[in-house]
Formats: sequence, structure tokens, C-alpha cells
Amino acid sequence: MSDKIRVIQYGCGKMGRILLRYLYEKGAEIVGAIDSDPNIVGRDAGEVAGLPVRLNVPISDDAEQVFDETDADVAIIAITSLMSDIYPHLERAARHGVNAITTCEEAFYPWTTSPQLTNRLDRLAKDTFCTLCGSGYQDVFWGNLIAVLAGATHHITRLEGLTSYNVEDYGIALAEVHGAGLSLEEFDRQIAHSESLPSYVWNSNEWLCARFGWTIRSMKQELIPTTRDEDTPSETLGRTIPAGHATGMTAIVTTETYQGPVIVTQSVGKVYGPDEVDRNEWTIQGEPNTTVTIVQPSTEELTCATVVNRLPQLLDAPPGFITTDKMPIAAYRTYPLHIYLA
Repeated sequence: MSDKIRVIQYGCGKMGRILLRYLYEKGAEIVGAIDSDPNIVGRDAGEVAGLPVRLNVPISDDAEQVFDETDADVAIIAITSLMSDIYPHLERAARHGVNAITTCEEAFYPWTTSPQLTNRLDRLAKDTFCTLCGSGYQDVFWGNLIAVLAGATHHITRLEGLTSYNVEDYGIALAEVHGAGLSLEEFDRQIAHSESLPSYVWNSNEWLCARFGWTIRSMKQELIPTTRDEDTPSETLGRTIPAGHATGMTAIVTTETYQGPVIVTQSVGKVYGPDEVDRNEWTIQGEPNTTVTIVQPSTEELTCATVVNRLPQLLDAPPGFITTDKMPIAAYRTYPLHIYLA
């Protein structure tokens, strides 16, 4: 393919601005930009992203108009964390026949947590011959990294994962899903006992089982609030979280399989205090045992780079809602993105 990949950036907040820069630097053509923030609507996408050039693409709050008036190959949707929230945006892309990839964490493997929405999108995408998928940090660091290490393992009895990230980096929707700012009573009522809030490692556990060909026997989830003894300011929430209130949550998901291996993952998403940093640590127990630790990963940038690097594979994938366990591993792109298209 000799033409550049034409991209709509759907969501131009913290993550969207990094995505815009990475797209520009990887040789994509940005043809549309969408956001609802009145402070950036109407401004040039290049200016908002801090690029050295103007893109002559004004940020619009009319998503339907952007899709109607642009001939895009793909939309990157970086606005929400749950399938129930992202559905209308993925539906819009699919209805226009535009391939779409989203940072929505549940979209990483939503077949059982949101089966009706996912199957509806899958059918629509097949009808309009486009591909939808979810990707991001978990694609590599909770999925393919473990799958690659497993390739050097003779026998697996248990997988243990621990990941921590600052919800300040991802916007208010993610912070609210984690219960940041709630009293412990509110957290217990709204988060801990809600059956409609799958934690992100729930979906990544299912992704791993799909990649390894394991059949799930049981899954359980425990959501525990994180707290600090001191007040914690939150720029994303626009207020200070009182001491003793939830700064976020720890989600512990245990997956048992009929083949024997057990997956236990912990995902800690919270508003960080001054001494806290991101973490990513995995242990494969079996023969042999292997532990890998990523020291202070740049989760925000790694998320965006993974999504951008996935674009050629998204465009080469069959139509439908295709989770990335069905794609080759995310690959580093030395040259402009369109060079890698089949």
C-alpha cells in the first residue's frame, strides 16, 4: 500500500494527544479529530498534540459529521473503559465501514462480559467489511508478554500477575470506574458489589485462556478499595480525596481451568501518592518457574505505542470484532505504518 493510513483520532484528551503525536511520527495521515471538551473543540489537532506543525484538522464535537465527511481507514477510540459506554462509538465506526481500535479495557476480550454488545458489533462489522478490536497496555504486558514466556516453559501450573497504574493518567471515566474519591460505604455499594463492573484483569485472564486453549471452569473477582492516611489531591477528579476515602481499587481475579492451570491476577488502579509508581510483575509457576518484572513502566505511553503499532494488523485482519489473541503479536514499526500492510 503506497498511500498513508488515514486516521480519525476519537478522543483528544491525555491519551489522545500522545496518540496524535505517535500517529504523526509514524507517518499516518490524520484526517479527523473528535472530542467533547469545549476548551479544545475548534482548535487544530496538531496544536493540541504539541506537534511542530499544524495538521489543518480542527477538533470537532460532532462525531457523526466527522465520519460522514472523511474517508478514513481507521478510527482510534480513546474515551471510555467499558463496553456499555464505548458501544455507540464503535457502532458509529462500523456503520460507516471504518476499522476501529479502542483503548477501552473491557474491549480487550469482551465476549463473556458483554456478549450481546460484542456480537452485535461483530455482525455489523462483518456486514460493512471492517474490523473492530481492543488493544493497549494489556495487549503486550498482560497478554503477549506472558504468552511469549510460556513458549519457553515445559509445564504451567499457575500464572500470577500484578499490575499497578495511576488513574490520573487516563481521564475521569477510568478514575470513576475505579471508585476514586468515594467513601468506603459508597465504594462498597457502587463498586464492590456491582456485577456490571468487570475489572480489567478479568478480560485479560480470559484472553490468556483463549491464547493457550484453556477452558475456563470458574472465575471469581474481589474488588478492594485502596486508601491513604493522608489527603490525596486529584487533578482528574478536580478535588482532593480525603484521607480514608478510596483512592481507587485493587481487583483480584482468580481463574480456574479444566486443563489444570490457575491464573491469579491483581490490578491496582488508583490516584497515586507522591511515592508511588507503576508496576508490572508476572510469575509463571511450573517447570521451570519464571518471574519477569517491568520496573516503573510508562503505562500511558506504552498503551499508545501498542495501539499505533497494531494498525497494520488491524487493517489486515478479517472483518468482525477480532480480539488480538487472534492476531500476530504487536510489532515494532521502524518505517511508516502503511509500509507494513499486506
